Amino acid sequence: MLQRLKKLFAPIDMTEGKPGRQIVAFTIPMLIGNIAQQLYNTVDSIIVGRFVGDNALAAVGGAGPILNLLLVLFVGISVGAGIVVAQYFGAKQREDLSKSIGCCITLTGISSLIVMVIAPLVTKPLLRLLQTPDSLIDWCNSYLLILFIGIAGCAYYNILGGILRGLGDSVSALIYLLVATVINMVLDYVFVAYFSMGVAGVALATVIAQFISAFLSLRKLSKMRDIFDMGKEYLMPEKSYMGTVIRLGLPSGLTQAIFSMSAIVVQTLTNSFGEMFIAANVIVMRVDGFVMMPAFSFGSAMTTYAGQNVGARKMDRVTKGAKDGTLIAVGTSVVITVLILLFGQYLMAIFTKTPELVELSFEMMKILVVGYIAMEVTQCLSGVMRGAGDTLTPMWISIVTTVLIRIPVAYGIAYITRSETAPGGDSACIFISLLISWVLGALITMLFYKIGKWKSKAAAIMGD
Repeated sequence: MLQRLKKLFAPIDMTEGKPGRQIVAFTIPMLIGNIAQQLYNTVDSIIVGRFVGDNALAAVGGAGPILNLLLVLFVGISVGAGIVVAQYFGAKQREDLSKSIGCCITLTGISSLIVMVIAPLVTKPLLRLLQTPDSLIDWCNSYLLILFIGIAGCAYYNILGGILRGLGDSVSALIYLLVATVINMVLDYVFVAYFSMGVAGVALATVIAQFISAFLSLRKLSKMRDIFDMGKEYLMPEKSYMGTVIRLGLPSGLTQAIFSMSAIVVQTLTNSFGEMFIAANVIVMRVDGFVMMPAFSFGSAMTTYAGQNVGARKMDRVTKGAKDGTLIAVGTSVVITVLILLFGQYLMAIFTKTPELVELSFEMMKILVVGYIAMEVTQCLSGVMRGAGDTLTPMWISIVTTVLIRIPVAYGIAYITRSETAPGGDSACIFISLLISWVLGALITMLFYKIGKWKSKAAAIMGD
């Protein structure tokens, strides 16, 4: 029994064995972990929606685009860390692996300080720029300030989790996150239901839970001395390793920044449709967060898988795994899509007691269902490209679909559907534009995957 537990928590070498089986084995604990991570914001929304009201629910959701915009530094470091660690682990280069991990830990600390200083200065002006309703702006502001003051916990969990996954250990990150999620749920209820702290209470609960998960992840890494070395000398950032992490992670960070900025532009349009639609958008996005978890989990798994096999110079396994992983991911998405259509209304009812809000949310959700299949393709093939060292192509595809397609389509539909009863246009434009961008994104990603620039990047890493 003890041996089985040790094997479960040991890093997975994805350069051996059947690709599809290895990818699924790695993805499942990461998927559960991502679902647990999504519970942070979802439980926040449920608690405030049930115990405070629909306006508080809208406030938590309205803060999302600004939160995501100021987290882009950590997204970049996390992605870069995962790719570098996977490649060095696959190549069995202990010294390089140790120095890159130490570099990531130091970069995270510096980035946390930057966000803690900048965020409080820009939060309220950004909320006003978004035309956030006066009834929501103070709640949004207090929620964001607490999260940003405690940003180090969130940052270190994400980066250390990325390192663990790069080493092939998705189970440990899952266990630590599950523990933190339970703590977050309990504290949410205590702070809001018993101490009447409102949205500030759920923010404080999230910060405490994330610090716990970060501590547990760091403790696990400190015990993995058989794989890499961890000491003060490795925390001193070296230019070459910092450059590699930033070079590989920056495109993903920029992509997230573009996503967040476009979300802010779209949020302005969303806010123009009133508080009821803002709340409906929050509910849809919370459910959407869970539905998208398989796509993101498979995408991350494909990055680690490709990174390890490129490092091990096994290109044939990369292409075989890309095909197998994408087919499995698409099949998973088809099942989820059917479940949404059958039980979507019950999911919406978890967040609010208002029947009109439940119905509006479900109608908007139905627009997106086909897009989830497209997102599986995009995430899996983009994950392969990133793992092979080509992080720029997925970035440009994201820019095109988000900025050049989604935003103009959203505002265009709103403009042409204006009427006396709907002076701002049809609110469904928010979700129709999202669906169109997802489908086109999948088609463009498939095209560039076949063109194969990522293969030349992999060849350069392998020294061919």
